[in-house]
Amino acid sequence: MATAHAELISSAASATIDRNSPIPYYVQVKEALRERIERGDWKAGHQLPGELELCRIFEVSRTVIRQALKELTYEGLIAPQKGKGTFVAEPKIAESLVQKLTGFYQDMVDRGHNPVSQVLKQRVYPANLKVAARLAIQPGTPVIEIDRLRFIQDEPIVLVTTYLPYALCPQLLQADLSRQSLYAFLERECGLVIARGHRTIEAVPANEYEARLLQIEKGAPLILLDSVSYLNDGTPIEYYHALHRGDRSQFEVELVRIRAQGRVREALGGDATELPRSN
Repeated sequence: MATAHAELISSAASATIDRNSPIPYYVQVKEALRERIERGDWKAGHQLPGELELCRIFEVSRTVIRQALKELTYEGLIAPQKGKGTFVAEPKIAESLVQKLTGFYQDMVDRGHNPVSQVLKQRVYPANLKVAARLAIQPGTPVIEIDRLRFIQDEPIVLVTTYLPYALCPQLLQADLSRQSLYAFLERECGLVIARGHRTIEAVPANEYEARLLQIEKGAPLILLDSVSYLNDGTPIEYYHALHRGDRSQFEVELVRIRAQGRVREALGGDATELPRSN
């Protein structure tokens, strides 16, 4: 352990502060630490030297070091642990926000992960006003409510609550969703194929219950996805809200500028092939 720590200090010391540069000291420190992380010298889970040690290494004030570490924390490269120190963070898990409706399970499998779900609740529930509005049904209509805590490599990543009309998929009530895709089950067992969806995204703080399940501190940032999925005929089939850990999640969005298609085709020599339309 002492040898590994000495190597970290030696690695950090190889970068010095340029006192004549207009770049603020904290930015130079941040970039020096970032370089070690992104180059792979410092692996996920490795502990950084303490603040006082970094002050000595870079010959800067504690305020400079704290600002550099705060910036790297915001960027998700490092993760302070209360009473233990600051560690290189695990890389964030990427998901598709739009364009794909494969669902979390299939999305993770496609990216080489092995997702597992702990089903916290799976019951028939009379739809409240919010759920009824999202699913275009009358309040009190029976829906299947499913709460799942979803893991990647034994780490809780997402807490998701899903509602579906009971009348359209009653067999879902008995389904084992711990290691299978909800969308695949709906298609295979219920003949229901999701054709499109509408999602909103916002940042929210974790309450005490969410923090305990996701193994984070109360008030830690979460990414909330609120989504309604539809069948091909426009029938709402699923409403869910999913709370993703902000320190472990990122979302990819693909954008296409439709207005520029004519000029692009012209530049390509008059090819009549249409560019893909965005959602």
